[in-house]
Formats: sequence, C-alpha cells, structure tokens
Amino acid sequence: MAAIPLNSAALASAPANVATPNYDPGQLKTGIVHFGVGGFHRSHQAMYLDRLFNQGEGHEWAICGVGVLPGDARMRDILERQDHLYTLVTHTPGGDTQPRVIGAIKEFLFAPQNPEAVIEKLAHPDTRIVSLTVTEGGYSLNNVTGEFDPGGADIQHDLQPGAVPKTTFGFLTEGLRRRRERGIAPFTVMSCDNIQGNGHVTGRVLEAFARLKDPALADWIAQEVAFPNSMVDRITPVTTAQMREEVAQHFGIADEWPVIAEDFEQWVLEDHFPLGRPALEKVGVQLVADVEPYELMKLRLLNASHQALAYPGLLAGYTQVHEVCQDADFERFLLDYMRQEALPTLRPVPGIDLGAYCRQLIARFSNEAVRDTLARLVVDASERIPKFLLPVARERLAQGGQISHIALVVAAWAEYVRSTPAAELVDPRAAQLQQAAQADRQTPGAFLNQPDIFGELAGQPQFRAAYLAACESLAAHGPRGAMLALA
Repeated sequence: MAAIPLNSAALASAPANVATPNYDPGQLKTGIVHFGVGGFHRSHQAMYLDRLFNQGEGHEWAICGVGVLPGDARMRDILERQDHLYTLVTHTPGGDTQPRVIGAIKEFLFAPQNPEAVIEKLAHPDTRIVSLTVTEGGYSLNNVTGEFDPGGADIQHDLQPGAVPKTTFGFLTEGLRRRRERGIAPFTVMSCDNIQGNGHVTGRVLEAFARLKDPALADWIAQEVAFPNSMVDRITPVTTAQMREEVAQHFGIADEWPVIAEDFEQWVLEDHFPLGRPALEKVGVQLVADVEPYELMKLRLLNASHQALAYPGLLAGYTQVHEVCQDADFERFLLDYMRQEALPTLRPVPGIDLGAYCRQLIARFSNEAVRDTLARLVVDASERIPKFLLPVARERLAQGGQISHIALVVAAWAEYVRSTPAAELVDPRAAQLQQAAQADRQTPGAFLNQPDIFGELAGQPQFRAAYLAACESLAAHGPRGAMLALA
C-alpha cells in the first residue's frame, strides 16, 4: 500500500501504529513565536507542547515558526504542504520505535519574503513568548570575551536607521520597539540554545544590539524583558532521504521532513515568564530557580564529549557516533575525559547522580538506531569548541589539574582541519582554521594562535605544552594509540 501524504485530511486515516493529535491543530491559537525551526526544535519544544495539547490544556500556546535564513524557504514550503504537521519517530537503545504526528506548529513565516508579517506577529499582544534555537553561532558573540560582536554584515545592516531587519536580533528589537510604542507589555525571550547562561547571554546581546540602535529602547529592554535560562537535551540527527523512506515504509506516512530522535528527553527551565507560560511542568519539564548546574553538566559532559569523540573518531575512519562509542578504547577515553577533567569543574546537580549520568551518555551515544553522524557534530566547530570544551580547560588549569584529554581533542581537531578539503569543512572560520592548521606543521603550536578561538590559552604554558605533546603522540601513534597512551 502506498504511503499517505501527511496533511490534516490524512489524520483520520493514519495507520493504527502512528499516534496522532487528539486535538484539532486548526483550532489552536498562537502564543509562541519561534526562530529556528529545525530538527531539534521539532523533536523537543514542539513535542512537549504537543504532549500538553493532547492533555486538553494550553491550546492558546501554539507555535508560529520563523525562518530568517534563505534555506528556511524549504521548511516553509514543506510545512505549508503538510498543514504544518510532521512525524516524530523516537528510538530506544533496544530498537523500539514510537511514531507520532505533531501538530503544535500553527503557522510559519519566512522573514525574507515578508519581514513586516514577522514584526507584526512579534508586536501582537497574543505573542507572549519568543523562543530561539539559532545555534551557538547565531548570537554574534566574541568567543573569548563572551560579549556581543556587532561586526557581521547582516548585523551592521540591521543597525542602520530604518533598516528592514535581516537577523533574529534585528527582528526582536523592532518587535519590542513596536510593543513599547503601543503600550503592550514585552514578550519573554526564551533561548533554547547550547550556551552557558543562555538567558543571560540573550539578554546581554539583545540589549547591546538595541543600545546601538536606540538607547532608550535598550534601557526599557533591560528593565522590562524577561530572559529565562534553560537547558535542553535530546540527540536529534539530521533527517536523511533514507529516514524519509523508512517512515513511509514502516509507518505508511509520506512525510517530506520527518524528525528522528532518541527516546531520551530533558528540559530544565527557569520559571520566569511575566506574561504567563504553558503548564510545561505537567509534561515532564523541570521548572527550577537555578538552571546553571544542569547547564554546565550538559555542556561539559554531553556537548563537549560530542566534540571529544568526533575528531579522534573521524581520524580513525569512523562516520557514525554509535560506532565510536561501541569501541572500547574510545569509550574509555570519553569516560576518562568526563571523570578526570569535566566532573571536577561541576558542582552538585539536584536530583542527578553525575557518575550515572556519564554512563548514561555512553549508552545514548551508542544507540545505533538514531544513526547520528560525526559530520553533524563537527559543523561550526570554531563556535562549539570555545563554548563546550575550552571552558573546562580554563577551569582545570585554574585548579592545577590535568587537561591531557582536552589537549588531544584539540590536536585531533587541528589534524582533521588539515586533512579535510576546504569545500567539506563546514565552519564560518574555515579558511582561517586551515591556514592555522597548515602553519602548525612548520611551527608547532601555530594552530593555537587564533585569538578569536583560544584567547589567552594560546599563551598559557601548560595548555601549549599539553597540546604539543598531544600532537606528537597523535603523529607517532595515530588516534587510537594516542588515546591508549593516556589510559
């Protein structure tokens, strides 16, 4: 039997093994505007809201997605054809699957096509929360200072008087300006990106941007806008053609952009929403007063470990995350990084056994049904490594502790950059990285001389010495031998 194209009309005839909304998605009311509708948002925040709607609650909190990048036109087109429905398929490590059609996205606006519609949606009183998954690189941060960097071309465009916004922060600022002008209370801005103190960072960036545009508006934002911190977690690989075919074959649904994810999920959220929020605590979200312990746990154990397994794994010839983590030598290396270097930088996390969390991470990474790729993990490494891995190095150096595992990851990153064709290196600093990696061959340690990535670490004697030792071990013994030498 041919798969049924996914849309509202198809819900009544969906296969029995596929869960569908028990609410009418067409009757939902938009209360959240979300920038960055990718796989993770659809496997995480939208999934939680769908779960709440299925309990008969919160139907005024549906999502209006916004895309600001040219590539987001494809998401717009597919969601429109599917009446904004999509299929989420989760996989347990044991191989069990659970398919569900999600109906939490009510509408989608493509900003380059109609920026005014996006601004008016932000200014509308019904919009009470604006959420973000724009990746670590979407905040225009200086990786060393952590402060707003206005140097990007699109940011400079948005700072011009009367400019039609191109960036997320340009749209947020103009939406808030209109709300202030109309006497409407500001929406809450909720970052769901992997940045330590993501709420604080978002507030700092938005205020700094607005101050360059309108100082009085910046003062109002600083005084009136809420920026709750959050920690989000669910491994969600990039959807492939094979995944689409399997959804059609196994579940009878022709979904142009399904989402495949692990069954694990976690969302820890600071409860600070002046205009109200969905009752997320009823669907598994942890509402807490202090997110930081959870944030650091996830960033320094999960996100940093993704970087730690990716580069040695690629150099060893692996392509899939589960392949690396089912290799005993790599498993030992990752656990030693977590236990010896990351854990000493963490404080206790309420309700979490950190040792058990480390072991659980290995099990999650080993879930071959998810088919996460190393190629996904190394995208935008010059944004990820300074935010996930290097803070651990700084803290360990301050403690007088070892950093040998971190140094080997950085050395493997340099070798990966050096051996990868320029066209295949997906990074905003690709040319800079390759130049530094090539220079490292003639002048060992030159890779560290990238102040926008390593900052003061380049001149830290212990860090430089550890890096040089790791490079020598990697060259002499290869990735596996270099890891075994640390055991």
